[in-house]
Amino acid sequence: MQLEGFPDFVLNKKRSWPTLYIFFFQGESEIFQKQSMIHIKNSKEIQKMRDAGRLAAEVLHETGLRVKPGVSTLELNDFAESFTRKHGAISAPLNYKGFPKSICTSINNVVCHGIPSQDDVLKDGDIMNIDVTVIYHDFHGDTSRMFTVGEVSADAKTLIEDTEEAMWVGIRTVKPNNRISDIGEAIDQFLTPRGYGIVRDLTGHGIGRNFHEDPPVPHYRQNQVRQRMQPGMTFTVEPMVNQGTWKVDFSKEDGWTVTTSDGRLSAQFEHTVLVTDDGYDVLTRMEN
Repeated sequence: MQLEGFPDFVLNKKRSWPTLYIFFFQGESEIFQKQSMIHIKNSKEIQKMRDAGRLAAEVLHETGLRVKPGVSTLELNDFAESFTRKHGAISAPLNYKGFPKSICTSINNVVCHGIPSQDDVLKDGDIMNIDVTVIYHDFHGDTSRMFTVGEVSADAKTLIEDTEEAMWVGIRTVKPNNRISDIGEAIDQFLTPRGYGIVRDLTGHGIGRNFHEDPPVPHYRQNQVRQRMQPGMTFTVEPMVNQGTWKVDFSKEDGWTVTTSDGRLSAQFEHTVLVTDDGYDVLTRMEN
């Protein structure tokens, strides 16, 4: 499906606009009408981004400590919501475009946007992504990582390790005057020879006062997002990596859950990144 009103510089010539932006920007496509809508943060805004990123990292860490067999994803959600509120922040996903929970919990073949539920009880051998975004002093911090439940298969461990490294491969390309597309090129060069499918229908994104801002950050090569990076830009790098095909299915039941089309495992890691004068800074990394 070709979307109307989106400039050529953001569209892959062979693919429509990434589905993440179909979900998150319904009714808000005007922000993409101009290439100049990327917001360069000033020093005060950067400090607020650092504070939000630090808290997001803490929420993710503390929630992850509670991952074990027998725990439901709703329990994890409720802990994250309570921890976030106790620290004076808001869980950004809650009620965002109708999303019903405070975090995303994506188990095994769920790529992203898994909705926490009392019925989703973790069991030995599961792998899971927890995705946390907080709003703190009006700015967003967004991060996610994989967790293992008990003993997992060797293939699952390799998938997780390669996905995390792919994120860092992409992050290491971040510096002034490089292009956003360099991130996807690097990630693709690392993952494709290993036989993985890189999800194309969902991307990273700019972030700041708004949950999702320009620019999109695709994680595959030849994506045509050619804006040059500038100091003060903030965006997420968050490759979604499948054991098999890159193709995904979107739930018609809840409108959110994304799963691999072939039922095989998927993994994701995510950080919020700042472009600095001479490179990058990861805003959602735990200090210790």
